[in-house]
Amino acid sequence: MRAAITKPVVLSEQERETLEGWARRAKTSQALAMRAKLILACAGDHRPDTAVARELGVFRNTVGKWRSRFQEQRLEGLLDEPRPGAPRKIGDADVERLIAMTLESKPKGATHWSTRTIAKATGMSQSAVSRIWRAFSLQPHRQETFKLSKDPLFVEKVRDVVGLYMSPPTRAVVLCVDEKSQIQALDRTQPLLPMVPGIAERRSHDYVRHGTTSLFAALDVATGKVIGELHRRHRAEDFRRFLDTIDENVPASLEVHLILDNLSTHKTPAIKRWFARHPRFHLHFTPTSASWLNLVERWFSLLTERQLRRGVHRSTRELEQAIKEFLAVHNADPKPFIWTKTADQILDSLARFCRRISDSGH
Repeated sequence: MRAAITKPVVLSEQERETLEGWARRAKTSQALAMRAKLILACAGDHRPDTAVARELGVFRNTVGKWRSRFQEQRLEGLLDEPRPGAPRKIGDADVERLIAMTLESKPKGATHWSTRTIAKATGMSQSAVSRIWRAFSLQPHRQETFKLSKDPLFVEKVRDVVGLYMSPPTRAVVLCVDEKSQIQALDRTQPLLPMVPGIAERRSHDYVRHGTTSLFAALDVATGKVIGELHRRHRAEDFRRFLDTIDENVPASLEVHLILDNLSTHKTPAIKRWFARHPRFHLHFTPTSASWLNLVERWFSLLTERQLRRGVHRSTRELEQAIKEFLAVHNADPKPFIWTKTADQILDSLARFCRRISDSGH
């Protein structure tokens, strides 16, 4: 019995390129990728369905079905057709109305919408509102804070500091310097309840203070190592001692570029005299109210998250020992923070942010 004669598949260059993309793209569904491979196998030589089916490990009827559909509808024929089911009850206009109401209005007697209040106002179900809000990443219950710098030399300082991050000078070390002051040694009034499966660790909300300490830190931008020193007080004299420590730890053959903020203890006459006696030190000040520009703040966040926030310290000595331990562990395997945004990108982003504030109507 002779095999049925099949009509050859002829592809245009654009169709072949699209099919090859569907066949190898990781995010393509497996069904569509298989259909694309099937049509590519049918193209070119006049191959019967049985040969293509044997090559791809599918049924002959499957090859015939998708070959015919492609010849009738081309690429559109390989896509899944709409599945049967109940029609949508919430149309695009309803979704647009909900989004506009969420962004542009407030309920009476409240500062923001909740899923229940806006569901009642729009006639939708609470679950439908939740799904739409999740789809558009809307969270009216959340709020974050910000503060814009009013430093008259903001642009110049941003370019200076970011320039050190993106293109550090040769034969020099760049150190981000700051103090984490008034770190409290806190002890809980009752013992912690340890974590068990299904239940997070719990602690009492109140605590007992056992003194404070201050951490002076200098983060090496290139290596991620941190020079740290603890002092019970936070004075210019303590900062001068920390500068001596930095001077001792950095090889004498290297220039030292310090990135630091405008704290008064950094600019006293004694500190200015110290820098005059150490000409290899070069100062780069961050703008006022722009601590985010100092990379050591990111390291302070790690210290707080991993050691301080949940730590229990019954004395200042215990607290200082915990900080020293964190320093030692970090410096044993340091990883630098990589700065990626250029000064122009930062300034453009802030300009867009300012325009949004100006247009917000508040």
